[in-house]
Amino acid sequence: MRYQIRHLTRYDYSGQATLSHNEARVLPRNLPWQKCLNSEWQISPKPVRLRERSDFFGNRVAYFSTESVHDSLEVVVVSEVDVSARPAQDIFSTITWPDAVSDVAQSHRTGNRECIDARLYVLESPFVRQQQTLQQYAEECFEDTSDLIQGLHILNKRIFDEFTYDPGVTTTATPVHEVMAAKRGVCQDFAHLMIGCLRSLGLPARYVSGYMETLPPPGQEKLLGADATHAWIAAFIPGWGWLELDPTNGCLPDERYIVLGWGRDYADVTPLKGVMTGGGEHELSVAVDVIPKEVEQTTAVALDFGK
Repeated sequence: MRYQIRHLTRYDYSGQATLSHNEARVLPRNLPWQKCLNSEWQISPKPVRLRERSDFFGNRVAYFSTESVHDSLEVVVVSEVDVSARPAQDIFSTITWPDAVSDVAQSHRTGNRECIDARLYVLESPFVRQQQTLQQYAEECFEDTSDLIQGLHILNKRIFDEFTYDPGVTTTATPVHEVMAAKRGVCQDFAHLMIGCLRSLGLPARYVSGYMETLPPPGQEKLLGADATHAWIAAFIPGWGWLELDPTNGCLPDERYIVLGWGRDYADVTPLKGVMTGGGEHELSVAVDVIPKEVEQTTAVALDFGK
């Protein structure tokens, strides 16, 4: 699949800002199954500098600074991405989850580089803390099987079955234990929840940020701005690699999923963050369009980016 992705972030300030420094993680990663063909930035007011670097996790990070007086900041990035099938989902692995825990825990002795690197994703992180309730929830999913792959699928489906997607009950700062109690949240919450469950058992799990193509109701046209950033997880399987799972939809990611980046949790892959002088209070607006290339070609008039 080839997609055109338009990601708009706009801040409107109650006062004037005179200086802002920002980091944006909205450039798709290049992966064996995914290639970012090009990206175009539209930033207003125009920045005095715009540079790209890679962060600790290998994510693409754009840094830009604005020095002119402004009462709003609008950042639009338009990317074109080719996405093919992930590595075979039929994993030939019969490793048990206790053996996986042991392989990672003992990696400093065995010298297994992949397991050593994965140990980072067992530790606590800003949004995912050790909790007894998470361990109990995870153990219930693994109590009838010692097979790691099967347990991952059970946990993924259980969260999908038992939790309700509700964008009105949580914020980016909502703790996982409140999500557990309410049984409601959004994709970020469910990703943090599943990560916390796996880490409580000693299994490495990382947070994946990206996009997913959403389909309109039958007979209706796709609305611009109807998509949003999405979040899912990847669990480490010793001897095989990282398996992506989406607890929000109870499935494995496919060609509809475009990866921006990954980290320990949301704090490592925040789409846009920065500091500024002045500005006062602000209002945030975000709109994302994930458009299949063939749709873009047949509805070019609808894709007016205001330029």
